[in-house]
Amino acid sequence: MKVLVGYATAHGSTREIAEHVGARLRRYGLDVEVQELAHTAAPESFDAFVIASAVHGQRWLPEARAFVAEHAPELAAKPVWLLSVGMPAALRFPWSLLAGMQPALLVEELTDRVSFRDHLVVSGVIRDDHLPLLGWLLMFALTRGAGDYRDWDRIDTWTDGVARVLTTLPAPTGRRDRAPAARA
Repeated sequence: MKVLVGYATAHGSTREIAEHVGARLRRYGLDVEVQELAHTAAPESFDAFVIASAVHGQRWLPEARAFVAEHAPELAAKPVWLLSVGMPAALRFPWSLLAGMQPALLVEELTDRVSFRDHLVVSGVIRDDHLPLLGWLLMFALTRGAGDYRDWDRIDTWTDGVARVLTTLPAPTGRRDRAPAARA
């Protein structure tokens, strides 16, 4: 089973999460490639997808949305998992109450293009130097401040669930990139 863990990142946190997910999936014997979505070639050569994007302004990054739009036919025929990296764990009360609505909003525009098995929303890293002055002021007002909010245990549990599904699916057939079997 060949799996693409594709990502779109703004400051590197989503890339680090994607690399972690890829490494964990490899422990299950899966053939995994971790690639930036803007530079992914030949998505038709993959048997399954984990698509991760940073979240800015309550939306996936343009590269991730463009990947889903451009490759919807390939994605529709294969298992897909979505991973959104925002900052719900950093929010102060009462804004933290709104975090529960975020998953549906993030994938709302994608559901017409692709069906997916699961969608995980996790927090990433926020640093003061990631933000302009207005962004820093908003961060100060709405969040608990800069920091690394990644929940690696939650990411691992979710990834293990993805791996359990992928390792129980029937082997893909008819792939053009596989070498023919040797004759006895």
